[in-house]
Amino acid sequence: METSLTYQNYFQRRSAFDWIYAALLCAGAFFAFHRYGQYMDIYEEAILLLSAPTFAWLGWNWKPMRALMIVLAVLSLFAISQYAGSLDLANKKFFLKYLLSSQSAILWMSTFFVLSTLFYWGGLILRSDFGASVGSGLCWAAVVMGFTGLLVRWYESYLIGPDVGHIPVSNLYEVFILFSMITALFYLYYEESYGTRQLGAFVLLVISAAVAFLLWYTVSRDAAEIQPLVPALQSWWMKIHVPANFIGYGTFSLAAMVGVAYLFKSKGMLQDRLPSLEVLDDVMYKAIAVGFAFFTIATILGALWAAEAWGGYWSWDPKETWALIVWLNYAAWLHMRLMKGLRGQVAAWWAIVGLLVTTFAFLGVNMFLSGLHSYGAL
Repeated sequence: METSLTYQNYFQRRSAFDWIYAALLCAGAFFAFHRYGQYMDIYEEAILLLSAPTFAWLGWNWKPMRALMIVLAVLSLFAISQYAGSLDLANKKFFLKYLLSSQSAILWMSTFFVLSTLFYWGGLILRSDFGASVGSGLCWAAVVMGFTGLLVRWYESYLIGPDVGHIPVSNLYEVFILFSMITALFYLYYEESYGTRQLGAFVLLVISAAVAFLLWYTVSRDAAEIQPLVPALQSWWMKIHVPANFIGYGTFSLAAMVGVAYLFKSKGMLQDRLPSLEVLDDVMYKAIAVGFAFFTIATILGALWAAEAWGGYWSWDPKETWALIVWLNYAAWLHMRLMKGLRGQVAAWWAIVGLLVTTFAFLGVNMFLSGLHSYGAL
């Protein structure tokens, strides 16, 4: 009875704008279903329809998400209208060529992330609220352009051919963009929740490193070109396994960079410019807890996908083995936190080492080992 009253009060507290926002999401989902439903199977249709209440809930609980969703809808739909059904217009229409084609938008994303990093650091070193504020604004601009680029790239893949079209989470180029977006969004959430912008200087470093790799990978391997999916990736499992995985990667990376800030603070460096050790410890813990939950879900989904694709849930493939190592590492961290009260520099160092382990699982396996996941090789 008490639970039902809690839910009732929760819905009663919703404002008119909350309900308008939810209605717009539902309308958008049904429009997408009507417009693109012919390209979807039953699982994809279910994911699409469930996305509306999911993002409505996110927008109700974190107001900036509402503005982000509306801006993304406007920009991506405008970009799609500019194509007029022809990919050749990407280099002919002004807004597509210089702003909203997938490659242009992703280049803007990269630029904004690098500038955001510089302003965050400038604000931290100079004790400038203005610098940190500009850094935060640039980070939001990067998120907008990055997600717009991914959405437009999704549409562009179908312009190449219905058999080529796919959600843009299938190769290193696309998932590095996704990683940057997820890490930035979680950081911006914690930035608002804790009322501090001082951590942006640290978290944006790992995002800028991802952007640097992305630019190198684009130039050296022509990675921005949209390619058909290899047979192993032609599955609806990819649409939920990969995003869940990268929520884990993104939050683990965020926790590690907060761990770096914790070590700076605990050793007397930037002492009066960083949040308290208690705040840093809390952000680190919450980021790892969220990441572990999603990484666990992603691992289970990956096993189900493997059973469908290769006939077995687990094969001790190098990628699977290192995913298990990552999972065990953070399971141990959380166990020590909850059971033994793990805190302080040990927890921070462990989070940093965890990022190194995670990086090898993500990139090192692709570079140095081979296996069933060889389609992700560098």
